[in-house]
Amino acid sequence: MKKALVTGYSSGIGKAICETLEKNGYEILKLQCRLQQSCNLEEEVKTLLKDHDLDVLVNCAGVGVFAPHEEISVAKIKELIDVNLTAPLILSNLCLRSLKKTKGHIINIASVEATRHSKFSALYTATKSGLRNFSLSLFEELRRADVKVTSINPDLTKTNFFDELQFEPSSKENTHLLAEDIAKAVLDVLQFNGVITELTVRPQRLEIIKK
Repeated sequence: MKKALVTGYSSGIGKAICETLEKNGYEILKLQCRLQQSCNLEEEVKTLLKDHDLDVLVNCAGVGVFAPHEEISVAKIKELIDVNLTAPLILSNLCLRSLKKTKGHIINIASVEATRHSKFSALYTATKSGLRNFSLSLFEELRRADVKVTSINPDLTKTNFFDELQFEPSSKENTHLLAEDIAKAVLDVLQFNGVITELTVRPQRLEIIKK
């Protein structure tokens, strides 16, 4: 049975990815370490992979804030960088030897914001752009090792991501994606006979609601 390590597995897109992969024969490995807290991530990953060869790493955990940059606390800036960018870079580093053995796949869930420049999104865009460009560069590094790397850039997806934000996707048809849509995209990427290095997934229309 193939092994997949998925971050952000407790809710939203991460949970949907886990459910989809489990239905398709994957065993899901889960970190207990919370990525925005001080913990020995390196030690936990080494322990987790001691008895497993990893086939897929999905960096899905993410947090967001959309506000004038001067109004964002330093603590929140550090949290976004830690969760959205630093953790995927570290996890990729720690998992690569195992992924090279299996000729595995790294999938980074970035954001459509990594492909454009939106008002009040400077911090979030910076972290997701970093993740997207890391993915594209890492693919070039790992081509000869037969390790695949993909950046998936979802647009507005109706999940609990928006619970603490001042806006949310409209509930109207064709104005948002569902977590299951992104999970299906992950499966399609894994099953593709080749490498999809980047995939941007968007609803047909754009409409948000201010809370």
